[in-house]
Amino acid sequence: MLRTIALTLVFVFNSASSHAQDSLDDQTRALIARGASFELNTKSVPPPGHPLEHHASGFAKVLCSAVFVTGLEPEFAAENIGYFTAPYEERARMKWRVDRENKAVHVTLPNGVTRTAQYIGDLGCLTLPRGEKSPFFEPPSIESRLPDATTTQWPMGDVLPGGTPPAELDTTAVAKAVDAAFESPDALTAAYVVTWKGRIIGERYRDGITMHTPLESWSMGKSLTATLLGTLIKDGVYSLNQPAPIPEWKNKDDPRRKIRIADILHMSSGLRFRAPHDPDFDPADGYPDHRYVYTGTVNSFEWAVKRPLQWAPNTVGRYRNSDPVTANYLIRQAVEKRGEDYHSFPQRALFDKLGMRDMVLETDPYGNFLLQGYEFGAARDWSRLGNLYLQDGVWNGKRVLPEGFVKFVSTLAPAWVADGRPIYGGFFWINGTERFPIPKEAYYMAGAGGQYTIIIPSHDLVVVRMGHYKGSDVGFEALCRSLSLLMQSIPERQPN
Repeated sequence: MLRTIALTLVFVFNSASSHAQDSLDDQTRALIARGASFELNTKSVPPPGHPLEHHASGFAKVLCSAVFVTGLEPEFAAENIGYFTAPYEERARMKWRVDRENKAVHVTLPNGVTRTAQYIGDLGCLTLPRGEKSPFFEPPSIESRLPDATTTQWPMGDVLPGGTPPAELDTTAVAKAVDAAFESPDALTAAYVVTWKGRIIGERYRDGITMHTPLESWSMGKSLTATLLGTLIKDGVYSLNQPAPIPEWKNKDDPRRKIRIADILHMSSGLRFRAPHDPDFDPADGYPDHRYVYTGTVNSFEWAVKRPLQWAPNTVGRYRNSDPVTANYLIRQAVEKRGEDYHSFPQRALFDKLGMRDMVLETDPYGNFLLQGYEFGAARDWSRLGNLYLQDGVWNGKRVLPEGFVKFVSTLAPAWVADGRPIYGGFFWINGTERFPIPKEAYYMAGAGGQYTIIIPSHDLVVVRMGHYKGSDVGFEALCRSLSLLMQSIPERQPN
């Protein structure tokens, strides 16, 4: 089941069509053959430890965050949240217990081993290494400098402008589009926000969820990682085309020295890092590195950058957590080199500038942000981030991202084009195969379980859809219906 979900994220086909199934098989074979033709003489070594224990580690963290960050009931969370690091079938072999007094979740395996995830405050939850009662760093308090949201105008606060909507906006049609996202209860849609020209024109939440509820966001965090790295590029700390200055790659004979920051953002670094999204992925080959950087309770930065090259950089495109983890390593290096506090950097450098108050960024036990997917955000905050891109990286008249950066992330990555998949840019997905009923040039953040922030420049639209994992397939269909209605009701941007 999990493999099917993973492949669905990467390949877009109509499962009802036998022709589409043939295309899937053909494309998969072609991807495997092309990758094999460029493969270097290095070996893949599975991560250490038993897979079931890693699943328990992931399940403990998923439950901990669902209960203590999002505020869900444990039984609902256990049934509906986060199958990615804790496959549904594996959960039946585990016993779990929520410890509200100590804000922890304990998951016990059949052999008696128990994995514990602990809520640590502003940085959410993390799974503790076996035998440890606390992480290997002191969790800080993260303070925002933003004014009271209840008295501050959107987008810096919650107060929406009054007045009559523009005449060209069909508000009735927009309301129908929003309702379509919630039409089926099985979709488990939790939040939906639509902005047009920066103005909220549609918004709805399921019962128990509010505009300030931090929801599981998963791989939308990769786009957040690109944004944080972009702020450093704007400051002149890094440039896209420079070789990534990773200390572990500094030996002059190390072929990884040729990996550019652009290659990392393009998901084409070439690092050997097994992932369920790989066309030749076989679970029998061992637990994937892609999940291990979530569940292994190791120094995720060190683990990722020590993997060898499978291909020369910028040759083959693969969706692997090695690249966003490496990008986050670069962010930590730069921030600490400047003598700044690493854990408060996202709030200072980005969130406070955009009015984002409800992001919770989680770490490994060494304090490294796991922004390849362990982050939680309210739908309005993701909408603010999407609107930063719609506005070409400018916010309130001030440039937050460097000129050309938005074009870079929303332009197809060369290695992915060479693979025959015009669907990926720079830690953003691109609608190049018209997966969604919106223009091909639209691009989006995407996270497992049906999390999307969709940027449609041609219509001045940003659409945020967030939901609970078990409803992702039905939720995707509902989202497509909603988008079709929006395309019919929102006027296309007129040229200047």
